[in-house]
Amino acid sequence: MQFSEQGSKNDILYWSKRLYQKDMSPSTSGNISLKTPEGILITSSGVCLNDMNEDDIVLIDYDGNVINGTKKPSSEKIMHTEIYTKRDDINAIIHCHCPLITAFCVAQRPINKPILPDFALIYDEIPLIPYYCPSTIELAEAVGICFEKNNNVALLQNHGVVLGADTLQNAFYQIESLRAYVQTYFGAEVISSAKYLNKKQVAEIRQRYIKK
Repeated sequence: MQFSEQGSKNDILYWSKRLYQKDMSPSTSGNISLKTPEGILITSSGVCLNDMNEDDIVLIDYDGNVINGTKKPSSEKIMHTEIYTKRDDINAIIHCHCPLITAFCVAQRPINKPILPDFALIYDEIPLIPYYCPSTIELAEAVGICFEKNNNVALLQNHGVVLGADTLQNAFYQIESLRAYVQTYFGAEVISSAKYLNKKQVAEIRQRYIKK
C-alpha cells in the first residue's frame, strides 16, 4: 500500500477530534503521533485537538527535528520518539490527560484490579511511572524503559496517560476502554465497593479467549 501523508494527517485529525469529544483531552492538553516512512507526524503545541487542521500537524525525525511544517511540534515529542525507538511494533501514540484516568495518576495508584473480563484479558497491571517534569528527557527515558519492558500503556504520576498501538484506531479504542474501566471502578466504589474477579476467574477468561 502506497504511503499517503495526506491520509495520515486525516487519520490524526479524525482521532484527535474523537479524543476531545469523548472528554479525554480537555482544552489544549494531549498529543497524538503516527509513525510514517518519512518520519513521525505529531500534533503541534498549544492547540486544542478538536480545533486542529492540517497545518497543526508537523513531520519530525527521530531526534525531534522538524522536517516539514510551520508549527512547533508538541512539547512531548521526545517521549513519542523514545517510544518509537524502543518499540518497532508501535506505530501510533496517544498521550492525554483524561480526568478519570489521571485521577489514578494523582492518587499515585497503578491500575491493577481485575473488575472486568476485558481488562483481565489484556492487563495484569498498568504501571505508574514516578513523577518527572513534563516534556523532559528524564520523563521520556522513564517512559521508554517502561515500554521496553513490553508495556503498551503507562500512567504518568500527577500527569496523565500514554498509550501505544499498531494503529491510531486501536490506540483510541484502548484509551476509551481504559476510561470505561476507571469510570466503572469509581461508580462501584460510590455504590458500595468494587469487587474483583478472583485468580481462578481470571485464568478461565484467559484460557477461553487467548489464542494459543
